[in-house]
Amino acid sequence: MANEPDIAARRLVIDSATENCSVALFEGDRLLAHQGAMLGRGHAEALVPMIAALPDRGRAATVVVDAGPGSFTGIRVGLAAARALALAWGARVESYESLALVAAMALAERGDSARPMTSGAAVDVVMTGGHGEWFFRPFNADGLPLAPLASLPPEAVLARLTAPLVAGSQADACAAARPDVMAYPLWPDARHAALLPASALGDGAAPAYGRAPDAKLPAGATLPT
Repeated sequence: MANEPDIAARRLVIDSATENCSVALFEGDRLLAHQGAMLGRGHAEALVPMIAALPDRGRAATVVVDAGPGSFTGIRVGLAAARALALAWGARVESYESLALVAAMALAERGDSARPMTSGAAVDVVMTGGHGEWFFRPFNADGLPLAPLASLPPEAVLARLTAPLVAGSQADACAAARPDVMAYPLWPDARHAALLPASALGDGAAPAYGRAPDAKLPAGATLPT
C-alpha cells in the first residue's frame, strides 16, 4: 500500500553517549522525526520513550548508534538499545564516534569558510572526558580524523590545538584560554547524523570509551561487549 513505510530505507540513529540524549529516524538522508533532551542523568529512563515517540516506534532496517567516547553509562545504554532493537527487527547495526559527529556538525555550521588555505586541521574537537581530562581529536575539512583519539589533561589539549575552529562541549573553555580560536560549543545530535562521512560509519556496535574504566574489575572478570 502507498501509505506503508519503507522500512528498508529507514535508519534509526541513537545518540546517548553524552549529556545530549537524542534519537532520529531517517528515510534515506531525509530526516523524518527526532527527539532529544540535554540530560545530566537518566539516559536509561529517557531513551526508550524517545524512540517510541518516533513514527512506527522508530522501526528501521538499520540502527546506527554513537559508540562513544563519552559517559560510560550513556554509551552502554545506547549500545544495549541498538542491539536489542536490531535483534527484534532483524536490523543491521552500525556505529560512529561522538567526536566525528561533532566535527561534521561544526564544519556544516561554519560552511566553506571552515576550509583552511593551508594543510592541517580544519576543526579540533574537544569534549569532556573523565577525571578532569578532555577528549581531543583533530579533523580535516572533509570531517576525516587526522590523529588518534586522545584523553588528556586540559593543558595538554590546549597545547595541541592547531585548527582555527574548536568544537565540542569544552570549546568555550578552549577559546577562553586561546582567544585565537573560534569556539563552537556543540554536543553530538542524532538528527545531524546524515552529515557524517561514509568512512565514519562502522559495522557493529563496539564501545569506544576513549579511556580506561573508572572502576577496576576483579581479576579475571571482563566487561560484556
